[in-house]
Amino acid sequence: MATEVEDTIKRIQAHKGVMGVIIVNHEGIPIKSSLDNATSVLYSGLIGQLTEKAKNVVREMDTTNELTFLRLRSRRHEILIAPDREFILIVIQNTSD
Repeated sequence: MATEVEDTIKRIQAHKGVMGVIIVNHEGIPIKSSLDNATSVLYSGLIGQLTEKAKNVVREMDTTNELTFLRLRSRRHEILIAPDREFILIVIQNTSD
């Protein structure tokens, strides 16, 4: 299983424009990252909060629905967020590429 995760991170990281990949546990703690520790902790905390709020919005709109993917784009970066029951996958891309 660990090899699968490593291979997936490497495959994602190989895409043009990808700056980093972070896997966060349900407590908001980064457990695997291709970024430095300070950046990983910053993104994990903020994206974890955003993901919880987005999940609540989706549930409020339709109690039978759930958040499966979130894409956030700014001038410099695009953040792809894939929440799961136990983990959140975060991919940060450079939008200028």
